Amino acid sequence: MGQFIIFIKKELLHIWRDRRTLFILIWMPIVQILLYGFALTNEVKNSKIVIFDQARDEASRALSQQISSSRYFSLLKNVYSYEDVEATFKQGKIRLAVIFPRNFREELMHTNHAQVQLIADASDPNTANMLTNYASSIINDYQQSLNQNQAIPYTIRPQMRMLYNPELKGAYSFVPGVMALVFMLVCAMMTSIAIVKEKELGTMEVILVSPLKPFRIIIAKTIPYLLVSMINIACILLMSVYILDVPIVGNLALLIGESILFTITALSIGILISNFAKTQQTAMFTSMMGLFLPTLLFSGFLFPIENMPIPLQIISNIVPSKWYYIIVKSIMIKGLGLGSVWKETLILVGMTTFFLGVSIRKFKIRLA
Repeated sequence: MGQFIIFIKKELLHIWRDRRTLFILIWMPIVQILLYGFALTNEVKNSKIVIFDQARDEASRALSQQISSSRYFSLLKNVYSYEDVEATFKQGKIRLAVIFPRNFREELMHTNHAQVQLIADASDPNTANMLTNYASSIINDYQQSLNQNQAIPYTIRPQMRMLYNPELKGAYSFVPGVMALVFMLVCAMMTSIAIVKEKELGTMEVILVSPLKPFRIIIAKTIPYLLVSMINIACILLMSVYILDVPIVGNLALLIGESILFTITALSIGILISNFAKTQQTAMFTSMMGLFLPTLLFSGFLFPIENMPIPLQIISNIVPSKWYYIIVKSIMIKGLGLGSVWKETLILVGMTTFFLGVSIRKFKIRLA
């Protein structure tokens, strides 16, 4: 029995001295519970809205206050025209607009009926549904508070309008997210084994004695995969339009160009992983686990980013898929042009330049 206890102590010491194993066994579950606990939620809260109050009377102000003070909504600003509402939607800053008609209180008091218009960004149909339901519930609560001592009840009827996706098709949100996920994983995994494979096969020596500089070697490694990725882009767009019935509302050339830019970003990440990995298995595992979960969690595809704590929202900014997802929705679903996605485009260009620069700098011209 004593020998058995000693053997257990030996194994415990092995685990304690192996910091990587200790991290995986203890800290990884803690990090995952905290991360998933905050990030994995379909509840929508703190959604940015604007209010266009044409009445500016006591009733409209009271109802506006109830909506904006709800935990589900965060008032971005008050707007003063339909043009301002449309412009704010195009900028991607809001998910819902609340519009009060002229003489809102007067119609409510004299006719016992009034309307409030709710305009939602339905490029994400699930979120649009939830937000309009939340707003309708708040309007209903306000209506009930007015009817407590009223013989003839007041009726406030929300009038819904879904922008960009009137039929609330799930594919309108699903397709851009899958495009971001597929391009990131496939492109990164394809190139993550490009350099380390040459090392394992013993052909890297031949490449290193060639007159090609590291920059040209890396570019030469990525171009074939880029050509294959362009075929993937064409196939996914064709299937989206003709099989899933998701129209390309915006400029097709711009969408293809942005998709090519994103695939180059993904390829550059794969090359960076390949530079540091020692085996193909390590490279594949790193590209899969290191990119799959961040793309799912922080792209905004499955879980609203504004629901997450501020630190996780900041982390989401370094995930390339988040910016590409915004670009695809803006061009493909909303029909916007380069003027609306130039910031996201510059971010992807900057990320690509950074990853390629680090890959070239860390490329080893001598084998250990």
